[in-house]
Amino acid sequence: MNGAVLVAIAATIGNLLQGWDNATIAGSVSYIKKEFNLETQPTLEGLIVSMSLISATVITACSGAMADWLGRRPLLVIAAFLYFVSGLVMLWSPNVYVLLLARLLDGFGMGLAVTMVPIYISEIAPPEIRGTLNTLPQFTGSAGMFLSYCMIFGMSLTKSPSWRIMLSILSIPSLFYFVLAILFLPETPRWLVSKGQMLEAKKVLQRLRDRDDVAGELALLVEGLGVGGQTSLEKYILCPADVIINDQDAAVDEDSVRLYGTEGLSWVARPVTGQNSFGLPTRQESFSSQIAPFVDPLVTLFSSVHEKLPDTGDISSMLFPNFGSMFSVAGNQQKNEDWDEESLRGEGEEYTSDVGNNDSDDNMRSPLISRQTTSLEKDMVQPASNGNPVVDANGEPVNVEIGGGWQLAWKWTEKEGQDGTNEGYFKRIYMLQDSAAVSCRPSLTSTPAPGFGVGVDVPEGGEFIQADALVGRAALYSKEIMDRPAVGPAVEAASGSSWSDLFEPGVKHALFVGAGIQILQQFSGISGVVYYTPQILEHAGICALVSNIGISTASSCLLITAIMTLLTLPCIAVAMRLMDVAGRRSLLLGTIPVLIVALGILVLGSFLNLGTVVNAIIPTVSVLVYFCCFFMGFGPIPNILCAEIFPTRVRGLCIAICSLIAWICDIIITYSLPMLLPSIGLSGIFGIYAVVCIISWVFVLLKVPETKGMPLEVITEFFSVGAKQAAKDI
Repeated sequence: MNGAVLVAIAATIGNLLQGWDNATIAGSVSYIKKEFNLETQPTLEGLIVSMSLISATVITACSGAMADWLGRRPLLVIAAFLYFVSGLVMLWSPNVYVLLLARLLDGFGMGLAVTMVPIYISEIAPPEIRGTLNTLPQFTGSAGMFLSYCMIFGMSLTKSPSWRIMLSILSIPSLFYFVLAILFLPETPRWLVSKGQMLEAKKVLQRLRDRDDVAGELALLVEGLGVGGQTSLEKYILCPADVIINDQDAAVDEDSVRLYGTEGLSWVARPVTGQNSFGLPTRQESFSSQIAPFVDPLVTLFSSVHEKLPDTGDISSMLFPNFGSMFSVAGNQQKNEDWDEESLRGEGEEYTSDVGNNDSDDNMRSPLISRQTTSLEKDMVQPASNGNPVVDANGEPVNVEIGGGWQLAWKWTEKEGQDGTNEGYFKRIYMLQDSAAVSCRPSLTSTPAPGFGVGVDVPEGGEFIQADALVGRAALYSKEIMDRPAVGPAVEAASGSSWSDLFEPGVKHALFVGAGIQILQQFSGISGVVYYTPQILEHAGICALVSNIGISTASSCLLITAIMTLLTLPCIAVAMRLMDVAGRRSLLLGTIPVLIVALGILVLGSFLNLGTVVNAIIPTVSVLVYFCCFFMGFGPIPNILCAEIFPTRVRGLCIAICSLIAWICDIIITYSLPMLLPSIGLSGIFGIYAVVCIISWVFVLLKVPETKGMPLEVITEFFSVGAKQAAKDI
């Protein structure tokens, strides 16, 4: 099993604790009310339930800065410790005020865990299974709720159920999580790179990917620190290098880039001038003419990316290979398991080769990651002294595949500076093939290649691939870093991060999407329904029907809630499978209408008198369908999106902002529901939720892009480019 999968599973225990706690307080609040005589004090009851939300909101406000300063792993350790202590305090609680203190500590742990786990998983997961792994928190959270409801149901059958024991059992799994976080969970490689700890990041990547050669991904992580620069969208045409070189009429020009595929194959990518990539102004025809003018250009841009994802089995898969399942991701990368880097290279020796030195490579300058160094500057990408590409121990070129069909390449270029002298730097190129644009031309011609619109010379009998690219200035290597080799680019990039980065167009756009989807998720009502499910079921009358089997009404409600929670688990498992296949956006657009229908049936059912049994079953089934569909889409996806769309240097800060907004909305919903229930009833509450779901569907359609299978660094680049494009269109 892949190392990243095991680490992600371990990290999601924090969400199991959250689900356990949510269900426990929902099931035990009725016993707390009786002991402290809170039947006539709904405000104090709401405060006991929402106190953890208040403290989670407070800790979330500073968790972003803490995560970017201390790292992701230490906050998970602190969260586990706070869960453990809060459980002990709840066991002791002699009065309602000590209970409120315990709930306060519990909320601190909850806030850290809920905020950090999606960040942590996103930063360790390969792009192809990032959605699946980031759906695990929803699964473990629901599993925690189910186990907790089972425990409470069993205790409710005793003569004197103890709510203190119900709440304090949380300390047992939290102690296990605390030990696991200390001994097993590593820090995320992206955070380590942002702090210049390149050697440690390399070791973590090797563990997570189950392979020794992680040079390409390490380079990608450093490139992610430079988001927000002058990035352009370009088109390329790729031809086999041997055909290009042997054809005197198709000489490689200075803007061409050499790419290396598997099995020793190499390709030359030539830019097609005058072409705008990814069809920004043209992809809106996929929407109806009425909707297209309102669709965010960023949504169109991302949609065009997924139209170009490569298929396996064609000639282009040799250059842009796809990954396999979540348990064999590492298998498609080049492996040299018998390669002992320590013995092959001396300390501090440059990892270069004289292989393949020919005239056609004179203008090809490829960056290189040192495989055997300890100092910061030597762990970064440096140009090979002879201009040749990086090769492995067998003398074969290393292919920098970064996942999801994307290729990372660099090209040395020079331009005239303000003082009249030439300035050299590396271009950074994220390249994606167009799977539908593979062709073979019978002769050399200057007629337009399909989809280009300008003349492109294609060698006789040569196959070519159309590809699109995001081209910007590399963060890995620049003149400034050459002049000051003791200062690594990771340190240079990280030191410039501040609150001012939040005003970068791409970050602002991402904050709008992330905060918007979080607000709509909370006001769809899930938190209030989860906390008060037993009361809602009792109000509907289903609990009284089930109590005919010989148990109390309270126990009946707990039993039904446990069964409903259990039924959500297979739905979440289906969502895990679809998250990286159908995608986040498609799941939202498909499941939100079901939420609307379920809520609408519940509202209509409250106005119909169809008999005691039918009137009790309709709300129960509606709530069940609502739960299942919510946990398939609207439950996990907002957190997944927020963990994907922000740059590394401000990811913690931005997710903290989105989480803070979500917690505030959560408090409003949770605190207001017990006061709304007597006044407007179930029908009024679920009617409000249905309206919010309609608004949510429209927001997703117009504003939320599809991010499945894309490296985080590419996603953030697209947000930057798309935001700037949208600003130009205004």
